[in-house]
Amino acid sequence: MPRETMTSRERWQAVLDRRRPDRVPMDYWATPEATETLCRHLGCDFDEARRRLHIDTPLTVGGRYVGPPLPERTDVFGVRTRPVHYGAGVYEELAFSPLAAFDSIDQIEAAYVWPDPDWWDYSHLPQAVRGRDDRPVRGGGSEPFLRYCTLRGQEQAYMDLVLHPDIVHYCLDKLFDLAYQDTLRIFEAIPGRVMITYIAEDLGSQEGLLFSPECMHTFLFPRMKRMMDLTRQHGSHVFTHTDGAVRPVIPDLIDLGVDVLNPIQWRCAGMDREALKRDFGPRLIFHGGMDNQHTLPFGSVADVRQEVLDNLRLLGAGGGYILAPCHNIQAITPPENIVALYETGYDNGWT
Repeated sequence: MPRETMTSRERWQAVLDRRRPDRVPMDYWATPEATETLCRHLGCDFDEARRRLHIDTPLTVGGRYVGPPLPERTDVFGVRTRPVHYGAGVYEELAFSPLAAFDSIDQIEAAYVWPDPDWWDYSHLPQAVRGRDDRPVRGGGSEPFLRYCTLRGQEQAYMDLVLHPDIVHYCLDKLFDLAYQDTLRIFEAIPGRVMITYIAEDLGSQEGLLFSPECMHTFLFPRMKRMMDLTRQHGSHVFTHTDGAVRPVIPDLIDLGVDVLNPIQWRCAGMDREALKRDFGPRLIFHGGMDNQHTLPFGSVADVRQEVLDNLRLLGAGGGYILAPCHNIQAITPPENIVALYETGYDNGWT
């Protein structure tokens, strides 16, 4: 077995710079229940599991909330959730959308208080990254339409694109401005330390786009471009998460400034890995590719190993790939499959 010659930070940086790493970096996304199961299986805490499995997951940093006290299960936007137990774990589902009843911007302005950027403190960040030079750092970013859906309710949010575009523009401006200030303050608190910034919107379903491209260009892309420009100005790289069948708008995402595209759900329509690598590999770094709807939760260890090998061959050819699950590894996933993912990636990802 070859010896590692790079830290996780150096490995990510090499891929982002289109240089050859010692091996393919491997990232980790999972629900808390899946992580707990993995740690029980290995008999250790997650830091030790990360070391044993050679996982290169970034250190995520952000502001510390110091604003007004929040009611139980209520976030800073006034969105309330309730826990839903599904047997193997718990998800938080939407219980109250604070802007759902409003029909105009005037009504919102008269009754709703938007969060203030000063409700977060960033003075702890230098200490948070001190002595962590071996880890890539992820910080800042935005996903405002997803947040808008929680503020208005998902059905109403999509109807608003046609019925109330003025409300959509107004709210997205507020949400983007808050995210912009948050990201800027992170960059200013730890200059030069943030390697990747998460700029996301879920644009696709299993079978196609959730929005028309025209809607994306009207409501989302100009604002995402502003965040991406800020990211580049501060030396960070744009990491874009968008689920589903998004091939038709990948050229638009590249034009906006996306560096890394996640999650590469290759079972979705049009997301053939070989074709994506052929058509967009010279301009995109791919992150993900390990199917967490079928292979990881329901496949055998052999199935997982084969999918890792397929991803290394199809998405990793010539570099530009970070091996990771398509989304959070789910609670029902056998820990043996999680171990197989990373052991196979480590054994076969040397470049």
